[in-house]
Amino acid sequence: MLSADRDQSNDYDSFAEMYSAENENSLVNAYYERPAMLALAGDVTGRRILDAGCGSGPLSAALRDRGAVVTGIDASAGMLALARRRLGDDVALHVADLSDPLPFADGAFDDVLASLVLHYLEDWGPTLAELRRVLRPGGRLIASVGHPAVSYAHRDPRPDYFATTSYTFDWTFNGQSVPMRFWRRPLHAMTDAFTTAGFRLAAISEPQPDPAARELFPDGFQELSTSPNFLFFVVEVPLAATGLGS
Repeated sequence: MLSADRDQSNDYDSFAEMYSAENENSLVNAYYERPAMLALAGDVTGRRILDAGCGSGPLSAALRDRGAVVTGIDASAGMLALARRRLGDDVALHVADLSDPLPFADGAFDDVLASLVLHYLEDWGPTLAELRRVLRPGGRLIASVGHPAVSYAHRDPRPDYFATTSYTFDWTFNGQSVPMRFWRRPLHAMTDAFTTAGFRLAAISEPQPDPAARELFPDGFQELSTSPNFLFFVVEVPLAATGLGS
């Protein structure tokens, strides 16, 4: 994970192995979020892709196997160590935080994939501006975030849908509970942040889980198939030649 909260990046170092193992084959990650990101990316053969918040590298590996030229960044050195073990030298990996300028040239990438990353951030503005900078004209940012319609009442009350507020969720791995902080915001605040940063909205997606998960996770599959969980965006950098902006 790539977090703008440096304390949380240190938390990921402390449970990187456990998180990676959970992420590898879980319903939400392996049979829902990751397949949806790959479907939105489409044919990535030869495309230069930045995996922003690559964690232990499962999405980077899938993109590489589909022919992309992948670079991964994450704030957690522990996560990157696991990614290096998985990916070898096939993927360039860098310790980097979304709260800082990225160590890449303007227009260095065709696509940026930000998988379950932006909801760690209180303010999307500086981060989106930097992601736009490293994308070429016509490049895409594909992002997944917590769905704004999800009720978090069982985790933390949300008295005002229209406010940008934080909440804490306890992740439990092998009996170890780790509190993590996320930020929730209304849908219009998300789309406004993209357009303010100079992106053009291309798609909003609310995908279904992989049908293969029906037999593996019968209870969870039913819930995930009938209730929103994550929201997916594809936004583009306009082509200057079209007169749509730079």
